[in-house]
Amino acid sequence: MPCRVGDDSLCSFSIAWPMALELDFASGGLMITGPHAATVVMDLIAIASTLAAELSQLRFGAPVSHVYNPLEYAWANYATYLERFGAPSREVILIGMNPGPWGMVQTGVPFGDPHWVRDWMGISGEVRAPAVQHPKRPILGFECPRGEISGQRLWGWARERYLTAEAFFTRYLVLNYCPFCFLEQTGRNRTPDKLPRIERKALFEICDRALARSIEWVKPQHVVGIGRFATERARCALGRTDVGCAPHPSPANPNANRDWARQMNCALAGLGVAETEP
Repeated sequence: MPCRVGDDSLCSFSIAWPMALELDFASGGLMITGPHAATVVMDLIAIASTLAAELSQLRFGAPVSHVYNPLEYAWANYATYLERFGAPSREVILIGMNPGPWGMVQTGVPFGDPHWVRDWMGISGEVRAPAVQHPKRPILGFECPRGEISGQRLWGWARERYLTAEAFFTRYLVLNYCPFCFLEQTGRNRTPDKLPRIERKALFEICDRALARSIEWVKPQHVVGIGRFATERARCALGRTDVGCAPHPSPANPNANRDWARQMNCALAGLGVAETEP
């Protein structure tokens, strides 16, 4: 039976939007009402909400058995992340692929290892675990005892270079291309590029649109994909060949296990991003 996002009988969550959205069809715009209406990152929050709403209509078949959407059950943390660090005119946007089961799935923040999100970024909001969860990949929020190595490496590198999250995010913003985590019955993480072609097509169209909107609003000097997949999708979504590529910090990338931070610095330097000493 297909797994439809938003159907608790089949999947892992149902969509309950954290703010009121009003479509202005005459202007083609989006009006937001509610607690985030006057924030500086209103547009990024609107983009994220629209992205999740559009994706909620998709269906995913076997071998995917569960789909987690942290933009729904951990929205408070993602909204705080954007409000605190997502102002426009950032110099560099780093694009990840999609949430990992021990990172953003737990906290709602990209590459969101619980320790780094709570203790370095100062974000520790509510995580409302969905009623239906994968028994091998429970959502424990900030109580999750397992860390995410990719997030530990990325934010560890950021702290080494800038000391504080506030200093790092004056230059950088980190976003994910896709907000969904796909899990197989065994608990194995299935990345978006491994979905069937027809499912990928529908997913990529929506995520491409959201990424293009985000880049248009932030207007960074550099767009850098973390790993090949994110780089390729960013180039396609933006219609640009100047999207840079940085090595992915995942232990699944053998090269990342050999001084990933140095590789990251070299990649950014090659793209013309000058790193500063703390």
